[in-house]
Amino acid sequence: MKNAFNEGRRDFIKNTGKAGIALTILPAFSFSAGENKSFDPVNFQQQPLPYSYNALEKAIDATTMEIHYTKHAATYAKNVADALAAENVNTQNVTIQNLLRNISKYSAKMRNNAGGHYNHELFWKLMTPNSSAKPGGNLASAIDSAFGSFDAFKTQFGDAGKNRFGSGWAWLVKTSDGKLAISSTPNQDNPLMDIAEVKGFPLLDLDVWEHAYYLRYQNRRPDYINAWWNVVNWDMVESRFNQGM
Repeated sequence: MKNAFNEGRRDFIKNTGKAGIALTILPAFSFSAGENKSFDPVNFQQQPLPYSYNALEKAIDATTMEIHYTKHAATYAKNVADALAAENVNTQNVTIQNLLRNISKYSAKMRNNAGGHYNHELFWKLMTPNSSAKPGGNLASAIDSAFGSFDAFKTQFGDAGKNRFGSGWAWLVKTSDGKLAISSTPNQDNPLMDIAEVKGFPLLDLDVWEHAYYLRYQNRRPDYINAWWNVVNWDMVESRFNQGM
């Protein structure tokens, strides 16, 4: 009798492999006044991973990382380049952040792929093989103030990911009044978008699409989320908190 999981794994790799598309390299994008590239270093180009595919094995296996980065994320980068060209976006004056803040003016293709590209580029940077157990400094104090404790925050954030029906993301954001909020978005939407229910500057995001965890965790999304806490880059999250908005 065949092993159903191994058979599903082969089908997953085979099917996702078909999605791989070579990246189109765009000119460098300038940041407008008020935007600091140091704490939101996402532009319209896919950047190299800051670690090897197997670096996050405590939470994410190497095969999933490679497929996720080279197939899924690469396709978003390619497709957003196509959308920018088709919709005549002046890429010398528009950052991805400002485009997302006005996403209702663009096509569904732009919304899905600009969101997908931004979300993934941020996701890679907010993980590290050298994760600390919890945040410190101003961020730790803000989390305690907003949610009662770090453990309470983890529970609420985890629930946002676990309870997202279908595919999407969980978020920790800094709102325009400087407060922290947790939300989730469907598909490739994010809190920068003018259509988001909870708007704010993204501090932390978690991908809960099945392709982010299926090979190791199958349908056990809660197990994936629990393991993911072991690779969160709290230094990056705190830097974004201190400088964002």
